Amino acid sequence: MTAALRTGHDVDLLPVGALHFRSRAAAYAHILPAETLAEPPAAALAAWWAERWKWERDTHRLTVAEDFDRIVGFTYVGPSETEGAAELYAIHVDPVLVGAGVGRLLMENAWEQLGDIGGDRAVLWVLEANEHARRFYERGGWKADGETRVEAISGRPVSQVRYSRSW
Repeated sequence: MTAALRTGHDVDLLPVGALHFRSRAAAYAHILPAETLAEPPAAALAAWWAERWKWERDTHRLTVAEDFDRIVGFTYVGPSETEGAAELYAIHVDPVLVGAGVGRLLMENAWEQLGDIGGDRAVLWVLEANEHARRFYERGGWKADGETRVEAISGRPVSQVRYSRSW
């Protein structure tokens, strides 16, 4: 499959929210109960992205992957709370296209953007139990760096592992 990458815009936030909802539900189905993944609904995720983008558009970058004018993936990168690092905050691909190369294309593009943001390395957080995503990042040159945290997804605490990659 060939997807074209472009900078995301305000008009993309509704489909980004819907894609985020579908991607998260598919990727976490073996980790979290269905009722947890049903919240927040796609429309609420779109509103969340719109609010976030309003405050971060000057410091963060949203990139969307399109196939025939349909958003099939996206990344979100920006400065990190981790000192000296840029962060890959999100990478999501339409579940029907996982394994088709869209994620790899997005990751390579995000890596270039992360270098432009600055710092001596890049970081990302991934659910500890999400083995598929962890293998994807490891194939992309990322390594777990020993840092962990617990964050809530729809009110349910979930363990996460930080991955790092240096320039």
